Amino acid sequence: MRVHDGHREKMRERFRSGGIDHFADHEVLELMLYYAIPRINTNEIAHRLIDRYGTLADVLEAPVEDLEQVEGIGRGAATFLHLVPSVVRKAKMDQSSRELAMTSTEAAGTYLLECFAIEKVEVIYMLCIDRKGKLIACKRLGDGGMKSVDINVRKLMEYALLTGATGVILSHNHPSGVALPSEDDYIATAMVYNALDTIGVTLMDHIIVADGDFVSMADSGYLRDL
Repeated sequence: MRVHDGHREKMRERFRSGGIDHFADHEVLELMLYYAIPRINTNEIAHRLIDRYGTLADVLEAPVEDLEQVEGIGRGAATFLHLVPSVVRKAKMDQSSRELAMTSTEAAGTYLLECFAIEKVEVIYMLCIDRKGKLIACKRLGDGGMKSVDINVRKLMEYALLTGATGVILSHNHPSGVALPSEDDYIATAMVYNALDTIGVTLMDHIIVADGDFVSMADSGYLRDL
């Protein structure tokens, strides 16, 4: 057994016996990289990552293309590191969907904040809701602003029918703005409302997310006027 092989096993055992809380950021990265970069001393690579980005959180939020600029990090390792926050986010969302009924704006908004937590571009989601207010499914309709929602309406109607939803909550983000509806948002909301109405499904809300905040178009009274 080579020297760094023995070190790897000691690090794994340290994690198994005591968890991750007492690991420094570079040690967490070193341990993670064991599973993406075999037979190489990942301690040095972990230090390079911390030197470049500053913290573990910043490393995991970095784009794949940027991570690849770090010596020792190839496409596979960069993708692995970038995958971690997405997996954590999905697990949290799955847990939330089991624990929270979407019966209030606060519940839906809190859930959607997790959906958009790492999005850097404008994205459209829909929540499919059953008659008891429980979340059936969260579907990503695609990237792009609400100007392109006429393309997404077809997907939205298909998802609503396939999941047996009686209600839908539409949501999108404003990555570089504030959580206030634009003219395009109003037009798109009316389009979706009318489209869903033809198949007997209610558009319950359109929630706009920006900078850790959200605005409900239902609470503003706009849906009531449609």
